Amino acid sequence: MADPRDDEFLDDLETAEAEAQAYETDEIDADAAELDALRAERDELKDRWMRALADAENARKRADKERRDAENYGGTRLARDLLPVYDNMQRALAAANEEQKQISAALLEGVELTLRELTNVFKKHGIQPITPQVGDKFDPQLHEAMFEAPVPGTKAGEIIQVSAEGFMLHDRLLRPAQVGVSSMPAS
Repeated sequence: MADPRDDEFLDDLETAEAEAQAYETDEIDADAAELDALRAERDELKDRWMRALADAENARKRADKERRDAENYGGTRLARDLLPVYDNMQRALAAANEEQKQISAALLEGVELTLRELTNVFKKHGIQPITPQVGDKFDPQLHEAMFEAPVPGTKAGEIIQVSAEGFMLHDRLLRPAQVGVSSMPAS
């Protein structure tokens, strides 16, 4: 006959095994949960790192653009202030008649050389003149209409007079060319 203590021993053994298995399952569940939490934290940190890297790259690009703009357009105010000097030198040369050119040849030559040097400095710094001609089409992006007049033999929107040259600083308009425009009605 079977010893009752053996059944009790077997029951205790089964209970102990069940408890050990439950403990291992709890431990595995805890390890899996901790592993999942670490993965989530890793993913979040990786996402934050990628965003910080993208922000740093954007800041670098923005700083490069601002540096180039400052290099190219930083002297805009000075350039605008020099344009009247250019205009006045042009006017002085245009106003001299033949008698004055003979009497003041050295003076006028000095003005011409100074104007040429100013033009070279403008070119060196990316300042290009806008020189429309009579008969060209009026472009509101480059020209400023100072007046309109109906002139026979012209079409509406044609330049009929150039009052002052315009200037571009690289790809930006520094000053529009000042022009008169035909308002001749279509016939």
